[in-house]
Amino acid sequence: MYISVFFCVYDSYLTQCFQNTILVWVPCVYLWVCAPFYCLYLYCHDRGHIRVSCLCNAKMVSRTTVKLSVNSSHLCSITKRSIAATSLKQRTNFHLCRPALCLPELHMWYHTTSVLGWLLKPAFLSLQNPCPIQDASFLSKILFWWFSGLVVKGYRKPLQAEDLWSLREEDTSQKIISDLEQEWTAECNRIQLAGVALGSRLADQAQLLRKLHKEQSSGFCLLRTLARNFGPYFLTGTLCLVIHDAFMFSIPQVLSLLLGFMRDEDTPLWKGYFYASLMFLLSCLQSLFNHQYMYTCFTVGMRVKTAVMGLVYRKSLIISSAARKTCTVGEIVNLVSADTQKLMDFVVYFNAVWLAPIEITLCLFFLWQHLGPSALAGIATVILIFPLNGFIAKKRSKLQEVQMKFMDGRIKLMNEILNGIKILKFYAWEKAFLEQVLGYRQKELKALKKSQILYSISVASFNSSSFLIAFAMFGVYVLIDDKNVLDAQKVFVSMALINILKTPLSQLPFAISTTMQVQQTVQNNLYKYVNAVPFLGPSVLPDADNVTIENGTFSWSTEAPPCLKKINLQVARGSLVAVVGHVGSGKSSLLSAVLGETEKRSGRVSVKGSVAYVPQQAWIQNAALQDNIMFGREKKLSWYQRVLEACALLPDLEILPAGDATEIGEKGLNLSGGQKQRVSLARAVYRNADIYLLDDPLSAVDAHVGQHIFDKVIGPKGMLRDKTRVLVTHGMSFLPQADLILVLVDGEITEMGSYSELMSRHGAFADFIRAFASTERKEASVQRGKKTESYSITLAIREAPSGLENPFVPHSGDMGNTSLQTMEPIPDVEQDQVPEDVGKLTEVDRARTGRVKLEMYMEYFKTIGLALILPIIFLYAFQQAASLAYNYWLSMWADDPIVNGTQIDTDMKLGIYGALGFAQGVAIFGTTVAISVGGIIASRHLHLDLLNNVLRSPMSFFECTPSGNLLNRFSKEVDAIDCMIPDGLKMMLNYLFKLLEVCIIVLLATPFAAVIILPLALLYAFVQSFYVATSCQLRRLESVSRSPIYTHFNETVQGASVIRAFGEQSRFILQANSKVDHNQTSYFPRFVATRWLAVNLEFLGNGVVLAAAILSVMGKDTLSPGIVGLAVSHSLQVTGILSWIVRSWTDVENNIVSVERVKEYAETPKEAPWSVENSAIPAAWPQTGAIEFHDYGLQYRKGLDWALKGISLRVEEREKVGIVGRTGAGKSSLALGIFRILEAAKGEIYIDGINIAEIGLHDLRSRITIIPQDPVLFSGSLRMNLDPFDAYSDEEIWAALELAHLKNFVSGLPDKLNHECSEGGENLSLGQRQLVCLARALLRKTKILVLDEATAAVDLETDNLIQSTIRSQFEDCTVLTIAHRLNTIMDYTRVIVMDKGHIAEMDSPANLISKRGQFYRMCLEAGLV
Repeated sequence: MYISVFFCVYDSYLTQCFQNTILVWVPCVYLWVCAPFYCLYLYCHDRGHIRVSCLCNAKMVSRTTVKLSVNSSHLCSITKRSIAATSLKQRTNFHLCRPALCLPELHMWYHTTSVLGWLLKPAFLSLQNPCPIQDASFLSKILFWWFSGLVVKGYRKPLQAEDLWSLREEDTSQKIISDLEQEWTAECNRIQLAGVALGSRLADQAQLLRKLHKEQSSGFCLLRTLARNFGPYFLTGTLCLVIHDAFMFSIPQVLSLLLGFMRDEDTPLWKGYFYASLMFLLSCLQSLFNHQYMYTCFTVGMRVKTAVMGLVYRKSLIISSAARKTCTVGEIVNLVSADTQKLMDFVVYFNAVWLAPIEITLCLFFLWQHLGPSALAGIATVILIFPLNGFIAKKRSKLQEVQMKFMDGRIKLMNEILNGIKILKFYAWEKAFLEQVLGYRQKELKALKKSQILYSISVASFNSSSFLIAFAMFGVYVLIDDKNVLDAQKVFVSMALINILKTPLSQLPFAISTTMQVQQTVQNNLYKYVNAVPFLGPSVLPDADNVTIENGTFSWSTEAPPCLKKINLQVARGSLVAVVGHVGSGKSSLLSAVLGETEKRSGRVSVKGSVAYVPQQAWIQNAALQDNIMFGREKKLSWYQRVLEACALLPDLEILPAGDATEIGEKGLNLSGGQKQRVSLARAVYRNADIYLLDDPLSAVDAHVGQHIFDKVIGPKGMLRDKTRVLVTHGMSFLPQADLILVLVDGEITEMGSYSELMSRHGAFADFIRAFASTERKEASVQRGKKTESYSITLAIREAPSGLENPFVPHSGDMGNTSLQTMEPIPDVEQDQVPEDVGKLTEVDRARTGRVKLEMYMEYFKTIGLALILPIIFLYAFQQAASLAYNYWLSMWADDPIVNGTQIDTDMKLGIYGALGFAQGVAIFGTTVAISVGGIIASRHLHLDLLNNVLRSPMSFFECTPSGNLLNRFSKEVDAIDCMIPDGLKMMLNYLFKLLEVCIIVLLATPFAAVIILPLALLYAFVQSFYVATSCQLRRLESVSRSPIYTHFNETVQGASVIRAFGEQSRFILQANSKVDHNQTSYFPRFVATRWLAVNLEFLGNGVVLAAAILSVMGKDTLSPGIVGLAVSHSLQVTGILSWIVRSWTDVENNIVSVERVKEYAETPKEAPWSVENSAIPAAWPQTGAIEFHDYGLQYRKGLDWALKGISLRVEEREKVGIVGRTGAGKSSLALGIFRILEAAKGEIYIDGINIAEIGLHDLRSRITIIPQDPVLFSGSLRMNLDPFDAYSDEEIWAALELAHLKNFVSGLPDKLNHECSEGGENLSLGQRQLVCLARALLRKTKILVLDEATAAVDLETDNLIQSTIRSQFEDCTVLTIAHRLNTIMDYTRVIVMDKGHIAEMDSPANLISKRGQFYRMCLEAGLV
């Protein structure tokens, strides 16, 4: 009935038989065939029933309303006529719609409802851009026409993120993760029933991610859960694959019939046309079902990727500190990049594991039918090929495991380099770490090269497999009996089956290899991480006290010795508890124990109420300043202002270009240490929690600022006076106001009580206080006597930014690789030019637009070299020529006349056939190896260029570029250059030459086919050009949207303890979901674009099949069966060839974007050269350490105020100079200028008479030393952290450790100097890390030492020892100290007072005090006069 609607004619020309059969049964068969699939679709997608959208309901209501308003008589007329029309279905004159279409009322009804529908549409559609697949028709879905709109849009203009569709609900992170959590719950319940008990006090997410079982099959539980979640939809794709295989095996049978028709002269011509049309139809159906399967696989792969990312991220928020130390940020980034890609490949190739053996069996069965027992030779060949490929797959799996190990190490090291880049530049350590990275890279590429050579053998065996099987079978067939002749039907039907056999033969080893890789990935990486020991958190119990610890013993890991022992503590509500002790005594560990961050060996910990935590090393987000303070809470203006004032942040807002809207760089790179600490404190105060855990928040600020914060925030009269406060401090002046003081020694509480109680006991604490705290008590008493107005004048924000004093740095292009002589002085008038993006710091990773430029391809091929490219092209041409020759030779053999039931010279023909085939195999191996080697050469050069470009970039580059962008380049993009581009080139060249061979063969058989092939080629190029522009831009958008995921993961892992303490896990999970979904909005259309192109182009390829078959039928009288068989059997390969060309061309085009993105950083500004050739500096320079500034000026960025201007001074040899001043005065800028972290805008600096602008950066930085404020350690041995170049002996290192007061600590470590430091040195306390930095300086022992308040995080006793060490060990050196504690510089020879970038005062401390200027007022405020 449905078909009959289209035949709206008045005169019948269809027979009654046709009407009663075809027109009746075809719709029924269609309905019966499709009904099971549609029911399965509803079951999997629509909860078993058809869901009607709100928009559809609204349209139905509106149309019904309008319909009821139409005249009832006309409606009756319409109904009667419609019924009458349907009763005429057996007549050929069908007037089903004609009466209705003639009614003006129906026209009015139609137009009215259409208008109402469009009016109602915006009300029910979301503001986001919905994916059109949801409303696409069945035909549009199977042909992917619903995607055409985006392709056209991408062809007209480069796509932007706003042009992409929003994800379907079933593809969103929220939906996928919630479903996965349900599966985890079911799995947990199953294991609980089996007797595996979970902790009763774990949070829900912690329960889901607990170690699920201890079975031998580690990782199977996770795979099973993923299979239950995504299996039903994946099975629909598997069904499509099975149907595809049915059509695929039908085609050789139809080819056999067509060749039989060509041989039989009496067969009617219509049969030939029928066979040709049937072959075309089967090829089209095969393409449709194949691409529906691929679409399903990629969709499932995308969802698996989302699930794994969500799983890893949630685990990152609840993993324990001990488990966290075993898995670095770099490894986690690798987990969500490279490992998720393996899982996605596994989804695509998993079915080949079980289906490929079935396909091989069917091929051999059909070959047996044609060639009889000779097919056993083919089976033997397959059996020989299988072990070879299996062995290769096993070896490659091991090599890839080795490669991934070195890749993980490289990414981990790169992450640490990016985190500690400032230290590397200060110490001139870039070369040492560059060599370490290249060491990992060399081992990684060595494993890759071996793997690629093995892969080349596998590819050669695969591409030669059709020849080897054919050679074995045909050889045995003709040799065992002279009566066995090879005719066209036997040869080319067998060749068609052998070509089918190639696919499972190639897929099976790859599928097995992928499965093994996934098993390794899931078992060793993903499962290990997901099932790491979760963070337990403190018990929340209704105790009378806010914090209670009973007989607690704690350690940082199960294997480590206890860090806290026999802890008994009760903190009453609203009390202030001070925790004091030496470096490494366990003060920070005590707070971690309260938070549940440490491993509890015994005892009980309970916390009552909400918690706010201020870590010793401030964790700052890459966000606006106000977002860092509010931390997810609403802005309450009055409370917010009180917090800013109390935390001494108001003066900072006046300095920051955009106030509290100023963007803060990653880890607070553009804030000083004191600013970061005060922002961290403000975050806690703004939270208005019940309990405050404060880990030495006042160490990084000036004494008077610290006193202000204590009075306004922490102390008995501060904002937190009614809150419970546990304060770790080294400041003795605050202790008298504490309600309770805990004294920790080696992890035990040795003394406990109020200040007066402890002093009255005359114990170790009382002796310590009397020895070291007199100055601080005096300072505190003076400070408390000051008025509030005095504070507003004297507040000095901690000024030594870890690299920058002014928070903003030059943008790209403002500072190039120039020396003083090539830089023009900047006139003062430019100070008034304020840039528009003044509050913006980091630059978003932007996608380029348009197709990849030819220069990128040339850049890639240039690195390979012409000497390798020419042999590759020659080998490909030779390989395809050999293939063409042996195929044509086979067709001639098939056409040989049969004399007395035999063919002549079969031995000679077989020998020539074998020689040509073996020549092709050798050429295939040569081309594959050559491209692999060329790809490795290119990859090595591009990675080295990227590494050099990044390490040679100035600090401004790192402050403007999120680390996630850089990690993305070093992980995903480099991985694409390593593997994806060479593999894509291999496939593309192979199939391009193969397509050329097919076209030549078809044209040789039927020259008239050129009339068909030429337009199809033009159409192919036209469709491809549409596609490439869209696909390439989607690849860029996907790459760009991937970087923020890595940045967010990095930031979250480092701040997990803060996030957990504040209870902000859910907010960060939502942010992660948003970033992953944003990335998937680019990935989804990217893989659909490939399917859209493949379906359309394969229909063109099927047109070549139809043309070859039809023209062969038309030329039946002139063409031999051998030529027809050759042409048609090769044309059958066109669809597969076009599909692979599309895939490989797309891969190359998309992945060459990685080259483009890696080369981006070649264009960014660079530092001056590390070393200058023919430099005249003496080997022992500097010999005296004299420093001269000549009219020196410094500017951070055009448009900002001068950081330094007109500085002229001379620092004599061995002189000790203190540098002091207010916020923004320029103290740190002097240090940055000496180290050339920022280049001079005017003037010069001379050290021992040599202009530092004329020497290399490493020549300068390696010969002067700084002890920075932020101590940074790298993962590796303690010895490596002290001496990465191995320039000093063990004796020298031990001597430096002794002088740094670390010898006893290091001697007590099991591995001593080989003690493995975790990432960032997290397994050492902050004070111990600062002492390691002091040991570095003692080792270098240069003539110039710059100190940037290097002892802020150590106790007073240790500080006193360090100061004495510096005075004695650097007595012969020039020492510049950026001072915040004025008492440390009172015995210096000279003090420089900076003010607004120039020198306000300069003289000895005594003379400056007598002059009663700025320095005198500062000393007065500090209680020193």
